[in-house]
Amino acid sequence: MIHVKNLFAIAAVFSVPALGFDLDVNEVASVKAISSSLASGLVKLYNGNQTGQIPGILPAPYFWWESGAMFDSLIQYWHLTGDSQYNSIISQALQFQQGPDSNYMPLNQSRTEGNDDQSSWALAAMSAAEANFPAPEGKTWVSLADAVFNNQVLRWDDKTCKGGLRWQIFTFNTGYTYKNSVSNGYFFQLASRLARYTGNSTYSDWASKSYDWTVSTGLIDAKYNAFDGADVAQECTSINKIQWSYVAGTFITGAAHMYNITSGDAQKKWKTALDGLLNQTLSVFFPSGVAIERSCELIGSCNTDAKVMKGLLGHFLIDTIQMAPYTSSLITPKITSTALAAAKACDSTGCPLSWNGTAASTKGGVGEQLSALTYVQGLLLNQAASPATGSTATGNGTATTTGSGSATNPSGTSSGTATPSSTHNAAVGMTSQTGTGMLMGFVGAFAFLVL
Repeated sequence: MIHVKNLFAIAAVFSVPALGFDLDVNEVASVKAISSSLASGLVKLYNGNQTGQIPGILPAPYFWWESGAMFDSLIQYWHLTGDSQYNSIISQALQFQQGPDSNYMPLNQSRTEGNDDQSSWALAAMSAAEANFPAPEGKTWVSLADAVFNNQVLRWDDKTCKGGLRWQIFTFNTGYTYKNSVSNGYFFQLASRLARYTGNSTYSDWASKSYDWTVSTGLIDAKYNAFDGADVAQECTSINKIQWSYVAGTFITGAAHMYNITSGDAQKKWKTALDGLLNQTLSVFFPSGVAIERSCELIGSCNTDAKVMKGLLGHFLIDTIQMAPYTSSLITPKITSTALAAAKACDSTGCPLSWNGTAASTKGGVGEQLSALTYVQGLLLNQAASPATGSTATGNGTATTTGSGSATNPSGTSSGTATPSSTHNAAVGMTSQTGTGMLMGFVGAFAFLVL
């Protein structure tokens, strides 16, 4: 018989925070096991594959763009681990959300979709093409990415600020007068990856044009800080200098792809850009060796959008190593130290936003889980095949792994109606998510034992 006076003693024992995952960065089996647990936790937050739900859509409070980012991360998970158990929901989502014109403009997002939202899905399709992810019958993943590129070329706006993409697609949406760096950075990344995949100089020309515009406008400054955006009302002369990690990340990986496909003076240009962006970004967002979302994390004000951003930075850094192997010496130590910190902070119940050892044990949601997964699975980079191109793609969707041994030291082989994300407004009205306290859970679990 267990009496009431013993209940809280039992509850206290079981309410001790979990110690986290014991990650051995030198053992592939350890990295894969923890990646698997984190991926499972992420997918449990998605219900779009259930009866009555919309495929590809995360439930509230998550925005449509973050759904695209999640599936992009799960493609990377498959590519790095070879675990295909989530491939069916990935394929279903990428196809269902493509919209009637196969350009990631589904009708259920037409009132709120911005250029950055559309690109988030295009980049996922691009990842699918590069990973030889099984393609749907009668269509290629790269054709979906190309359709988005063509859409956005037509939206390039020379009438204000001497160029650039606006944040919003439609004039009636708040933010139409704002040219944000992530929309232009995602376009730059998409164009550079299409250039590498196809060998078509039209894409590389647009990649150069978009990057040069971003620099000339001051959205990337002389120290290689990447800022949020500017309003056309002032001809983009007044820069919003808030910094978000994924904005810097998209320019880093875009520059890496351009470095990969160029030579001579052109390659020197992109190496200069890549080195500048990489060094400054690592300084700003890894101040103690562990990734943080600097504009909000340290003061506890990150909103739903911001909680996924450092994970996307990690994703883009991992891609960067494959395009520019020499960057591994800078990036891999940051990936490793962040993966260790994230694994220690997470457990089978979820992940917190901060991994510096000072955060409360409160577990978060999609952004926190995706971010931790990205850094841990990134340790498997040297186990994965290089991203395919149009000339090397097999189309059979087989995840090829090579080598064995250490999981680190990458080898360097070349709600559905929610409003879209806004980096412009991400600092406004941020709130922290909280999880259910462990003590209450265990008190409930043991209540039936009281006689």
